[in-house]
Amino acid sequence: MEENKFSSISKVDTLEGMGEFWDEHDFTEFDTDAPDSVFDINCAVPIEPDLLSKVEKQARKRGVSVETLVNLWLQQKTMEFASSS
Repeated sequence: MEENKFSSISKVDTLEGMGEFWDEHDFTEFDTDAPDSVFDINCAVPIEPDLLSKVEKQARKRGVSVETLVNLWLQQKTMEFASSS
């Protein structure tokens, strides 16, 4: 950090000091007016090429994206499993 510059929350003047401070503190202790954040999580799941082709074909038939169809099917299956448990 530049000389005479301090972190506004930790009040330390070195990167090492800031690291030590955040090792011992949580941002939520200082979160007074920060807006909530909403974000999507993307993940990659390997799919066999032949299976992907079949899913793509079904998605085209329904006029939706592969992602939409897969999410719909996964939601349906998880609801089936939840109701049978």
